[in-house]
Amino acid sequence: MRTQVVSNERTLEQKISDAGPTNQRVEPHILTEALRELQTTREIVTTTIGRTPWYNLSSAAASEIESRLGLLVPIYEATQTGEMRTRLGQTLEMATYKSLVRYETRQQFLGHFSDLETHGDEEPYTKVDPPQVVGRRTLKKGRLDFVVFGDGGPAGIEVKNYRQWLYPERLEVRELLRKCCEIDTVPVLIARRFPYLTFQLLHYAGALVHQTYNQLYFEADRPVGELAQDKDLLGYHDIRFGTEPDARLLRFIGHNVSKTLPEARERFDALKHVHVKPARERKPLFKFTQTY
Repeated sequence: MRTQVVSNERTLEQKISDAGPTNQRVEPHILTEALRELQTTREIVTTTIGRTPWYNLSSAAASEIESRLGLLVPIYEATQTGEMRTRLGQTLEMATYKSLVRYETRQQFLGHFSDLETHGDEEPYTKVDPPQVVGRRTLKKGRLDFVVFGDGGPAGIEVKNYRQWLYPERLEVRELLRKCCEIDTVPVLIARRFPYLTFQLLHYAGALVHQTYNQLYFEADRPVGELAQDKDLLGYHDIRFGTEPDARLLRFIGHNVSKTLPEARERFDALKHVHVKPARERKPLFKFTQTY
């Protein structure tokens, strides 16, 4: 395929890590090691444009590489602007918010959008985050996306509509633990993809985790999204348009959170002395859990 001539790492993740039978898919950290070996042997050559590395076969013709970069780079950069990143963040937050609203009779929550009915998605919406004070506890920095109250006490939800897989050493994971430890809420992380290691460690630490398997785009961003989806361009086939929650997200918010929150609270309380350390000391979660 033409996309094999030049690719960036997100495209390689999409095409390789999401291919084949579910129980045989390659996780990106293995892909990264394989890529480094190919770079060492010079079978793969790297071209960095801006801060993004692009990879091509060393046997590819220079004219073909230039042509492909001319097509791919503008599309990729259009998905990486500051405004676009903000909009991508809001789409999954809105889907989560709509899920919470549907089940509000079962579990109350904090955090909302104040202007969903006043304009279309061609302009940013106004997100009102939960307060930094919950009961007698206060967040020292930042806010959670939502706080939900259930039988196991409060849960703090963070939503990440990223293309990257979230590994345990990521800042987003440490920040979630820090925030939830400071105000004593069970951590809940919703994102596109997690490697097995992140899922297992966060479950062990008393967190609830949900993979969306999709990156959500506003309908107003469909022109950029469809170019990114194109299998002969970036190949991000899992892009979905709109902010309506799918059945899996509705089930997670409406059923799984309330059902599993008491059990998660027990794990969270039992291991708080362990998983509070990665957040404070800025070290990967697995460095602390290896000895427990």
